[in-house]
Amino acid sequence: MSQQKRITLYSAIDSPFPHRVRLALEEANAQYDTILIDLMAKEEWYEKKVNPAGGKVPLLVYGGPELHPDEEPTADSVKITESIIILEFLADIFPEAHLLPVDPVLRARARLFCVAVDTKLLRPFMGFHFMGVPLDALLSVLEEFQAMLPPTGFVVGRWSIADAAIAPLLTRLFMALKYNLGTFTPEAAKQGLEAFESPMFARLRQYYKDLVGRPSMSKAWDEEAVKATFQRRLDRFRKTGIINNELRLPVPAE
Repeated sequence: MSQQKRITLYSAIDSPFPHRVRLALEEANAQYDTILIDLMAKEEWYEKKVNPAGGKVPLLVYGGPELHPDEEPTADSVKITESIIILEFLADIFPEAHLLPVDPVLRARARLFCVAVDTKLLRPFMGFHFMGVPLDALLSVLEEFQAMLPPTGFVVGRWSIADAAIAPLLTRLFMALKYNLGTFTPEAAKQGLEAFESPMFARLRQYYKDLVGRPSMSKAWDEEAVKATFQRRLDRFRKTGIINNELRLPVPAE
């Protein structure tokens, strides 16, 4: 294994972005420490000592000694933010894990898929959960992503950071539909589940099964914990209109 330095990941249970990083770390069989941040009751030390740029997660510390909550990373360590950048970094330091393909065309395809997830899927995903975006709008985008998949396997054949980019969104979407966790109606949740079970989404359904069947997913995904934390976030949103530190909407009508 190429890892020589300690890795510490500042994460959060309900956020899909550190989930991306955890999946890649598990796929690489990396040794790493995790410090959990409660995004809805964020302690002052995290933004003050660790990530002054808004206190976002994930943040990965590469190098330095073992860290504990309320400790500042040492000057000899490197702090890396933004989940997709961290995924690329992990692909570089763990080449034997093949988190990116060797073939330059496939590498480019994986990177383009990551960009597409953040530019095309995130907005309708958040919109459906919190902003009243119709189910059909989300399904239409998911059809586009389904069309990007090869007939079998993962985004570029073998599992890669492209799969890490989308997997946390899909797991949270299916969880939300199953438990009706969102501002959408129970009928919309039922229709969404029925759509995914229909022939129209046969390829995406198999892809999702392949994703959740990975050992990395079983280690990085705790549905009950995410469900409980997401319910807290949803309850807060209904009272205050706050989705996260950067996004606040009018309090939804009862």
